[in-house]
Amino acid sequence: MTCLYGLPPIIDERARVLILGSFPSTASLAAQQYYAHRRNQFWPILSALLGQPLTAMDYAARQTTLRTAGLAVWDVYASCERVGSLDAAIRNGRPNDFAALRQRAPGLARICFNGREAARFAPQLAALGIAIEVLPSTSPANASWSFERKLAAWRKALATAS
Repeated sequence: MTCLYGLPPIIDERARVLILGSFPSTASLAAQQYYAHRRNQFWPILSALLGQPLTAMDYAARQTTLRTAGLAVWDVYASCERVGSLDAAIRNGRPNDFAALRQRAPGLARICFNGREAARFAPQLAALGIAIEVLPSTSPANASWSFERKLAAWRKALATAS
């Protein structure tokens, strides 16, 4: 199995909320963009929450819009071995270095985990003194939650973070 490497974070000093996924999908790695799978609901959910047409923007504009809104995006794993895109297939995951988060984003007030696999790191990140919240995964594999139900959970979490 080949070792895969994740994407750099979308983050700057304005970040108040960090959204942490597990590891980029095969489609995301190929595109070198977070949440690039066409059926992932991440961008449609954030479009609805921010009132911005993120899904119609190019990736650079999406990143700028997130940063301006005080949002950051990263994954819990820096690298792993995996066949396919399912979190259950992740093997030998190496976590990202979260120690420098306070330097990169001094105003960071909340970490929102995009799904249960990412949330496995909640205890370590809670130890940094940052509020944490586990959200339903935006992945198409999380078909038991409707778009509307996911949107409501994400809206509540991000509203309490502002």
